Amino acid sequence: MTVLHQPPTMGDVLKYEVDPNYTRETITLLAGLPYPVGSVLGKITVNGKYTLSTDTGTNGAETAVAVLLYAVDATLADATGIVLARGPAIVSRAGLAYDASVDDGSKITAKLSQLAAAGIIARDTA
Repeated sequence: MTVLHQPPTMGDVLKYEVDPNYTRETITLLAGLPYPVGSVLGKITVNGKYTLSTDTGTNGAETAVAVLLYAVDATLADATGIVLARGPAIVSRAGLAYDASVDDGSKITAKLSQLAAAGIIARDTA
């Protein structure tokens, strides 16, 4: 029997939002990598582009401000994405994807707190 594998979708990440017209934004993702659905993003201060939110830094991306709702391949050039930018909203904690520098529980907790400041709450259960 053939086994099919489906990559994660927005439904695996987003569990509740008050109104998509209010909570979502169209943004520009910085070129250089493929962004998976559920990417925790920070906004670069100087150019307004988004990238994976890092553990440390001084360019603005160190603060998590949004969650990517659809996978975007920005490997070769900047690309457009749709993000959950504000709440009230609930996302699945297990569905979130982090930068490699966010590699332990305390760093993940810090990112979740930053998202909570924007009204985006991560929960273990839906």
